Amino acid sequence: MSVFRVWAPRSRRVEVEIDGRTVAMHEAGAGWWQADIAQAGPGIDYAFRLDGGPPIPDPRSPWQPNGPMKPSRVLDHHAFAWSDRNWQSRPLSSAIIYELHTGTFTPEGTFEAIIGKLDYLSDLGITHIELMPINEFDGHRGWGYDGVAIFAPFHGYGGPVGLKRLVDACHAKGIGVILDVVYNHFGPSGCFLGQFGPYFTDRHKTPWGEAVNFDGRDSDEVRRFVIDNALMWLRHYHMDGLRLDGIHAILDSSAMHILEELAEEVQELSTRLGRHLFLIAESDLNDPRVVHSREVGGYGIDAQWSDDFHHTLHVTLTGERAGYYADFDGLPDLAYILQHAFLYDGRYSVFRGRRYGRPTLGLSGHRFLAYMQNHDQIGNRARGERISHLVNLDRVRMGAALVLTSPFVPMIFQGEEWAAGSPFQYFTGFEDPELGRAVREGRRSEFASFGWKPEDVPDPQSPDTFARSKLDWGEPGREPHASMLRWYRDLIGLRRRCGELSNGNMTATQTRCDERAGWLAVRRGHVALAFNFSTHPLTVPLGPGSATHVLLSSKPDVRLDGDSVHLPPETVVMLGPPG
Repeated sequence: MSVFRVWAPRSRRVEVEIDGRTVAMHEAGAGWWQADIAQAGPGIDYAFRLDGGPPIPDPRSPWQPNGPMKPSRVLDHHAFAWSDRNWQSRPLSSAIIYELHTGTFTPEGTFEAIIGKLDYLSDLGITHIELMPINEFDGHRGWGYDGVAIFAPFHGYGGPVGLKRLVDACHAKGIGVILDVVYNHFGPSGCFLGQFGPYFTDRHKTPWGEAVNFDGRDSDEVRRFVIDNALMWLRHYHMDGLRLDGIHAILDSSAMHILEELAEEVQELSTRLGRHLFLIAESDLNDPRVVHSREVGGYGIDAQWSDDFHHTLHVTLTGERAGYYADFDGLPDLAYILQHAFLYDGRYSVFRGRRYGRPTLGLSGHRFLAYMQNHDQIGNRARGERISHLVNLDRVRMGAALVLTSPFVPMIFQGEEWAAGSPFQYFTGFEDPELGRAVREGRRSEFASFGWKPEDVPDPQSPDTFARSKLDWGEPGREPHASMLRWYRDLIGLRRRCGELSNGNMTATQTRCDERAGWLAVRRGHVALAFNFSTHPLTVPLGPGSATHVLLSSKPDVRLDGDSVHLPPETVVMLGPPG
């Protein structure tokens, strides 16, 4: 006997179509409809009819084997034989996160193909992989942020079983799994939620589509829909954490914000399961209340991305100042961020035309993720260029050192560690030609503020754009990629060995710089770091009592002279006590 339930508060008649027959559902209260059907177990396809309309898939469908517009399929989550009974992920504070896109990470572009790369990731020193969104979306390829059936893993990647096999294999290798989830909007094609109930509202607006109804009439079930989805990934797929996309567009005026409610229920689930679970937010609000505990009026999210770090590092390395990069000045800003996480913590933003942000007083650096690259900052360039396409590899090494020795939680984007030659471009595969045209034109118009010409923007709908974005796994064995890979391994190993480098105490991080000369000095406990960003040799003062032993250097010919160090052009050195 299987129980079919669906929330459709506006419908007067609801039926479930299953196995060639249509069965009437009865009202179960609060807008829910239910039908108990014998001999309708796992593997059976079904769909709902609202008031005599055409069959449409279940909003909570666990499996869409033929795409988001076809019937749903019954799934038994308890049928999978997990082998991670005693698994416990590393705490976020000691994490090295690796963001990847399932479709482009391997030639096959599937969950199971990732399993073959886990030894490589483990050897690199990765503790967690972060999967870009993998819920069902329309088309054959995409970034995943246009998902529509959010309870169903994308059939093209391997569906529910493939995802579970990946997570189980990751845990067997000692690697945790973070899933990127999108609760601020739904995709433009294949979404039937609005037909079932008031999932959307016109009280708020988002840049990407209709705002989700988190605070209007009948929003209780909408909130439950999202929270149940988050808990499902953690419970049934054994995810260790979730990355919450664009929470600044999760608009909720309720006394208890949906994010606070979500954090509370995740903590309760963590207690019941006896596993460490965490939430990471993407937010451009620069509001530390996102990561403050609920007891002091925060949302209780465990950590958030820090775009201020990325933007300042990007400007320091490249000199680019177009678009939102106009707000960032290089070394002085970078020195400040290493001690405060946010640059815009109440100061005036020229790009925004207003004061922006709030100080992070008293917070650990482990509340923030640092990165030189991520899917957005690469893919939202016109041609999807990586940092290694924009600057020489000496500067890339310096940037990597700043990320991996910072007081923040470091994150790497797929292929970054070997300076991958492939770009990561924005790609879609919508089957509706008109929608494809709109995406193509919208993509080209949005880059005007950066000075990029429309003809410089690859067609997101072209299969070639997707193909160009796939990693070339022959590169890590060739130069100059092999040398860069060794550099990343050495940096990660150094962070592991030196407790000072994984310490999240920002107040104990000391920084000094000379922007005109082009040097930055950072002290992390007993470890001193010196950076020469200029194109000529420099002497960088380290201050009294500095370390005297070279732990790691991006170039030879580094020479210590008392409390100073002589560096070749575009070089970083890490120094510590001997022994």
